[in-house]
This record gives sequence, C-alpha cells and structure tokens, in this order.
Amino acid sequence: MINNKDTGKLIVFSAPSGSGKTTIVRHLLAIEKLNLEFSISATSREKRGEEQDGKEYYFLSVEAFKNKIKAEAFLEWEEVYRDNFYGTLKTEINRIWKLGKHVIFDIDVSGGLRIKRKFPEKTLAIFVKPPSIDELKIRLKKRKTESDDKINMRVAKASAELATAPLFDVIIENDNLDKALKEAEGIVSDFLGIN
Repeated sequence: MINNKDTGKLIVFSAPSGSGKTTIVRHLLAIEKLNLEFSISATSREKRGEEQDGKEYYFLSVEAFKNKIKAEAFLEWEEVYRDNFYGTLKTEINRIWKLGKHVIFDIDVSGGLRIKRKFPEKTLAIFVKPPSIDELKIRLKKRKTESDDKINMRVAKASAELATAPLFDVIIENDNLDKALKEAEGIVSDFLGIN
C-alpha cells in the first residue's frame, strides 16, 4: 500500500527509447538541492551489459513478476513486449518517501501516465521528445546493445508513444542536450518550489 500522506512528490520522465530521458534523469539526480531519489523499476527482461540487480532494475523471472501482479504489489506495470514486463513496486515508492525524498522515474509512456492518473496533484509528468524518428534510430544503433530486429520494434513503438506526448504536463524536445538538461532542471525546480 502507498502511504499517500507522505509529502514526497513524483517526477515522471517518459519517452521513446533513445530520446535521452535516462541522461536527463541522471543529470537531475546529481543536483543535490532537488532532493531526488531514483525509482528502480522491476523487470522480467534479461540484464544488459554491466547492469546490476537493485541498481538499474530489480530483475525478476516472468513467473515472479506475474506473482507480484496477482499480489497487487505494483503501483503500475505493463507487458511491454511478450513476457517482457516492467513495473513500479509500491515498496519502492514508500522506501524513497521514508528517506524524505522526491521520487524520479525513468519509465515508459503508459506507466508514466498511470502514475499521473493515480497521483494527479503530486505528479509532474514530462515527455522527452526526440528531434525525429530517424535520429532516434541512429541513437539506438549507436548504443550497440540490441539487435536490428529489437531496434526496429522500438522505432515502430516510438511512433505510437510520440502520439501520447500531449497527455503529459510538459514536453521537452531533446535536439540539443545542454538545452534539454537546463530546461528539465528549471521545470523540476519550479514544480518542487526550489529557486
């Protein structure tokens, strides 16, 4: 159960893969005065590269993830691709609020909008928009973490995700990273009432 009496706020960053949301979130986490803590999502996907359980994600088996769904342990969850689940554990939000911090999410579009619907007053939902689909494909290829088939799946999904941008509180176009970082910092500071 989420303890809604806590004063922490929720800052959601959503975007198609390769838009730069993770880079922006990392930048904001490094700014001490914002008092942010990263919400570690749970996933049933395999670890990539140097990823560690409990740092980038809580890695669960498909069966363990489904059991947590049945137990209503998630604030939100989604089956992004077949047997490839992502979700936010309620215990994770409570953990961060108990630290006296605000929660920042790097989360898919559907999950971000679900959090906004559940906590409309406490949540700032920010959509990070890539300059174009072509640029997105270039960025995903540069990562060298996924096959061409996976990249094509992500690019196809990106078009649908871009259509949801107007549902977010703010859209940041990431065509220039320094500009996007400054813009994100200003928007989050304003929301948290920090000068």
